[in-house]
Amino acid sequence: MQLLPLTRDLVLIGGGHAHALVLRMWAMDPLPGVRVTLISPDPTAAYSGMLPGHVAGHYPRAALQMDLVQLARHAGARLILGRAEGIDRVGGRVHVPDRPPVGYDICSIDIGITSDMPSLPGFAENAHPAKPLDGFADAWEAFAAGGEGPVAVIGAGVAGVELALAAAHRLGPGAGVTLIEAGPQALPLLGDGARARLLAHLDRLGVQLLTGSPAAAVEPDAVLLQDGRRIASHFTLGAAGTQPQAWLTETGLHLTGGFVTVGPTLQSITDPAIFAAGDIAHLSHAPRPKAGVFAVREAPVLLHNLRKVLAGRRGLRRYRPQRDYLKLISAGSRHAVADKFGLPLDGAWLWHWKDRIDRRFMAMFQDLPPMPAPPLPARVAAGVSDQMAGGKPMCGGCGAKVGQADLRAALAGLPAPRRADVLSGPGDDAAVLAHGGLRQVITTDHVRAFTEDPWLLARITAHHAMGDIWAMGARPQAALAQVILPRMSPALQARTLAEIMAAASEAFGAAGADVVGGHTSLGAELTVGFTVTGLTEAEPIGQSGARPGDALVLTRPLGTGVILAAEMQRAAPGAVVAGALAQMARPQAAAAALLAPHAHAMTDVTGFGLAGHLVGMLEASGVAARISLAAVPLLPGAEALAAAGHGSTLLPMNKAVAARMVFAKGPRADLLFDPQTAGGLLAAVPAGQAEALLAELIAAGEPTAIIGHIELGAPCLIVE
Repeated sequence: MQLLPLTRDLVLIGGGHAHALVLRMWAMDPLPGVRVTLISPDPTAAYSGMLPGHVAGHYPRAALQMDLVQLARHAGARLILGRAEGIDRVGGRVHVPDRPPVGYDICSIDIGITSDMPSLPGFAENAHPAKPLDGFADAWEAFAAGGEGPVAVIGAGVAGVELALAAAHRLGPGAGVTLIEAGPQALPLLGDGARARLLAHLDRLGVQLLTGSPAAAVEPDAVLLQDGRRIASHFTLGAAGTQPQAWLTETGLHLTGGFVTVGPTLQSITDPAIFAAGDIAHLSHAPRPKAGVFAVREAPVLLHNLRKVLAGRRGLRRYRPQRDYLKLISAGSRHAVADKFGLPLDGAWLWHWKDRIDRRFMAMFQDLPPMPAPPLPARVAAGVSDQMAGGKPMCGGCGAKVGQADLRAALAGLPAPRRADVLSGPGDDAAVLAHGGLRQVITTDHVRAFTEDPWLLARITAHHAMGDIWAMGARPQAALAQVILPRMSPALQARTLAEIMAAASEAFGAAGADVVGGHTSLGAELTVGFTVTGLTEAEPIGQSGARPGDALVLTRPLGTGVILAAEMQRAAPGAVVAGALAQMARPQAAAAALLAPHAHAMTDVTGFGLAGHLVGMLEASGVAARISLAAVPLLPGAEALAAAGHGSTLLPMNKAVAARMVFAKGPRADLLFDPQTAGGLLAAVPAGQAEALLAELIAAGEPTAIIGHIELGAPCLIVE
């Protein structure tokens, strides 16, 4: 729980090696009062030192991935999955497409570079730049898994030679790897001895080296050289370019060759509020070639200086790069060549040394030290230890709800509606009011933060709150926002509220509703909620109309609860978390519009899980149901996390409904009780219309499944 107010925004653009190290060190010693934001287009970042080993087949993809989702959670930072495309230095804002600008007080850039060659005809369509690393690794995996035929590598610097050797080793004898160099010599920055040894390795693996051979164009199955030769290639790899991202030219920062020019303190020489590190930085005081070793060595200096500036103190350190550095260059097989001060070494022992260095570096990100929960006081009331759930943090989203049985008990004493225009009381997804010739439905929902990104939280919460309106076949009409902000300065309050309200306005506006006001307060943690009204000309769809023979249609996979719970413990893979967040951020208006005209009963699957909401429908309708566990769709990674023992804090209470069920226990069955945030719609529709509806929903982009059917009998759920 946050105790001190937030007063400064630090925004890190890019998940490069320097920023990854800064975040890890920040987690060990954060500066109170600073909100840290990492902006990255991907939930993971690849470590460049192990990429040739992955290409050669020595490492699985996971071995070179830094999980930025887990790292951000470890550091207490918010992660914005998006690609920065501009900086407004006057307003102190970073522009990210499809969301409002992200405000900053201090900003740091570590976005790496690309090996793209935009001036080479056909390169964008037919070749794969070695950087960014993730995109290249994806393309190589797809090719190496089943591709055949020759490979061409453009650029015979260290990176190009390493990757050519790795490709030749992976594909085996006769693969036909060609290394194309425009200059007169390969490896111009290495000493003569190391160059000679690497050229010998090229010969050993049958790599054809062409020097003095500029490429003229890249075709789908060949590289055309300027002298007219045509080099056959089914996979063309670009390692010759070192291109910065073009948007930097619009920032007004001083650039050198497109790279951010920094001084000894790693601050831009134009703007001291902006730092840069790694390949994107040009060291004006000590220019150096682009190499990951400099990013790693810059990280402690960058962290020290960021902390000093954010605290308003002096004493910034100067970064002094080494004049030369040890280059360990893998040679395809488990051999490596070393070069420093022109003194070469070659052998298997060097590869094993490099392997130990690389694995030790990656272990810093793959084995993040646990952050223990504060111990309980020596004396506490009876039952406190039981409620702490073994020290597991309380979930956010719908995992923070009160259990279904306790909620029903609390609502049981409410009187029936007294007014004639209040047509329903507690029990359905939303209350129903008479509104002239229409029916108005009204609901409220709020969500304890499960992400540090207030814009994303507000967008998901808006769709979550509209779920009750859509489930009753109504159109969203108006919304009131309820926002609790953690303690923060007025400037940060304004930035945060602007992001929340921008997300709300966009989400409700797309559904045809207006945000008409709300209420804000400061509290212990971020919470966002909405009260929403909706209108319908027809009778609202309730939970009591399910009929024997109806098919049960579910519009979304299950698993958000277990994924969010595991993410809080830094156990969920970043790609799995990103997939769950992307699903939650999508509206369900299209699915509701297709289902509502046909549904006999409908509800949205949220905090009580699929089992809880389905049993509620069965009890209201006086029927039974039979579903196929294999037919229930799951989010990628959810079942594996459940099998590993992860689960929401609400999961045990949701399992109380198991008394009305017949099922075999197991991780997949546990997900029937998993609390969902912005979960799918569950509808009972006539069996004869189910397949056609399913096809329409899938065509509309909804990952829908028919999971079972309604039967005659006392309310009971049979899971086969």
